Amino acid sequence: MGAGEYNPLENAQEQFDGVAEIIGLDEATRQLLREPMREYHFLIPVKMDDGSTQVFKGFRVQHNDAKGPAKGGIRFHPEETADTVRALAMWMTWKCAVVDIPLGGGKGGIICDPRNLSENEQERLCRGWVRAVAKDVGPFVDVPAPDVMSSAKHMLWMLDEYETIHGGRYPGFITGKPVGMGGSLGRTEATGYGAIYTLREALKEENVDPATTSASFQGFGNVAQYAARLYLELGGKVIAVSSWDHADKKAYTFRNANGIDIEKLIEATDTFGSVDKDKARELGCEILDENAWLEQDVDILIPSALENQITAKNVDKISSQVKFIVEGANGPTTPDADVAIKERGIFMIPDFLANAGGVTCSYFEQVQSNTNYFWEKDEVLEKLDTKMTAAFKAVYELSKRNNLYMRDAAYVISINRVAQAVKMRGWA
Repeated sequence: MGAGEYNPLENAQEQFDGVAEIIGLDEATRQLLREPMREYHFLIPVKMDDGSTQVFKGFRVQHNDAKGPAKGGIRFHPEETADTVRALAMWMTWKCAVVDIPLGGGKGGIICDPRNLSENEQERLCRGWVRAVAKDVGPFVDVPAPDVMSSAKHMLWMLDEYETIHGGRYPGFITGKPVGMGGSLGRTEATGYGAIYTLREALKEENVDPATTSASFQGFGNVAQYAARLYLELGGKVIAVSSWDHADKKAYTFRNANGIDIEKLIEATDTFGSVDKDKARELGCEILDENAWLEQDVDILIPSALENQITAKNVDKISSQVKFIVEGANGPTTPDADVAIKERGIFMIPDFLANAGGVTCSYFEQVQSNTNYFWEKDEVLEKLDTKMTAAFKAVYELSKRNNLYMRDAAYVISINRVAQAVKMRGWA
């Protein structure tokens, strides 16, 4: 997925290797953290509505569970790969560690396009995925969640199948469930809000008034939509967003130099984040090339969709006006592009810090489900703000104290925490 010539697992390992050298990580721990501890590959036969049977390929990867049960979403995508899932599971380990929650890293996926499946076919696919790994996941082992093109309804089907197999009620098995069925208030907003909480803190540290800034977003799904809403509340202006067009099988950038009316653009967007071009024009948006989001004269870039979006081939197209990059997506910047961003002095808020709001709120949901006691939305978002702010400050202070790039500082904190857990368990 993403830019084809970049392998996400190799990117993740390259980032890890660099920091392992910085902190002098011993060889045994390095070997243990560089690869997934366990992974499951399986086939899911699904009876289609027309009576035929289609076979889908599924994955579940558990990178490391030294700090607690594995945690990570399940992605539905026609270009899903095992290496993408491995990389994302690894990033989930660091993500949970950087916000200091007692969970490890996991990730799942199914090679499919849910946009081409009926509701009944999607349900059979979800239940088939659970049947394949029911003995290897659970509320105290590995806790899945939604991800790209999966949703609350998919999670509830998966929960129902898991409970049917195990003969009980286990709402903490999976997060991202509908509110009222074990889901947490605030979960929908969590990833996007978390990214803006970290941006707010970065702007404070750099003495920048949010009301004087502008931003461009890559992607316009759940993460970007809620991030844009909260960014506007801070006083910023959204100049451009990109969005995948399912009908045309390509992405477009929607730009309005005077600022996009985000609420109206959301109304013109379907559940998969595809913007209606005619309605966008009515809102005063120009429709540009898919990569134009990266080239805008804005202060802040917020990649919020898939990996490998900022690469060595396009990093030089980033405007000299850009001073901050907030990685709402997982792995949107390749290591070779990172070098150029570091040299330009752009303030980078790395993915596993910036988008950790989702897993943090998933952890809150897990706690609530396991105790059967649910918090009000304001309490959830307040706890989320506290966690994200504390995590940002720890990374920022280390980066300043040791003159480290923000991504490297975040990795140092995360890897040290996981390595300590590994050693305390006697694994290395």
